[in-house]
Amino acid sequence: MCSICFFRSIAMRYEEVIQKLKAWANPDAVQHMARYDINPNNNFGISVTKLQALAKEIGIDYDLALQLWDSGIRDARLLAAYIIKPGQVTEQQMEQWVNDFDSWDICDNTCCHLFDTTKFAYQKAEEWSHRDREFVKRAGFSLMAWLSVHDKKAEDAPFEHFLYIIKKETIDERNYVKKAVNWALRQIGKRNLDLNKKAIETAKQIQRVDSKAARWVATDALRELTSEKVQTHLHSRKHR
Repeated sequence: MCSICFFRSIAMRYEEVIQKLKAWANPDAVQHMARYDINPNNNFGISVTKLQALAKEIGIDYDLALQLWDSGIRDARLLAAYIIKPGQVTEQQMEQWVNDFDSWDICDNTCCHLFDTTKFAYQKAEEWSHRDREFVKRAGFSLMAWLSVHDKKAEDAPFEHFLYIIKKETIDERNYVKKAVNWALRQIGKRNLDLNKKAIETAKQIQRVDSKAARWVATDALRELTSEKVQTHLHSRKHR
């Protein structure tokens, strides 16, 4: 295929996808999402389930994904994260995309379905957790949480390091950050009994920090990590 035809085919496919997304636009869903702090700007209100089904129809398409992301449309950006292989993602692309995050659902979905399976995931989790921008910082802790869930074969050491970072960064009062810090702490503490004990100890240390955000993060995490449900599950896994 000639280069002109190739780029024309990409452009045509992009327009077809955008037109389909526009046809699925649901203003009522946008208003509903806004009540859950999902940015209503450039939002067609399409459900994640519907976007994931469309992604299966499209298949892997790196160039299309880049165009969809650059559209700035919330639904197109979610779709973009579903049609890229992790191995195709560059560090530069991750940095560009993370700085485009303007809503927690874009942040968490991209971290969950793409970023946490790249070779840069652990590196970016730490780097972004120290950044100042709210959704970049959230992305760091979102990655920690998703890695805790998805990377079943990882050793405890990187998660112990994450606990150290969590303890340092727990005083951030911003809602999207403190909730992600709490989420990461809870997910690490549910990986296994050893990490559970270390996460509980970390939470108890955080409780003593003179910060409203820190006390909330710790108290909420301890409630789950010490619960009968979590303890029973972790002990049952140990004896399998």
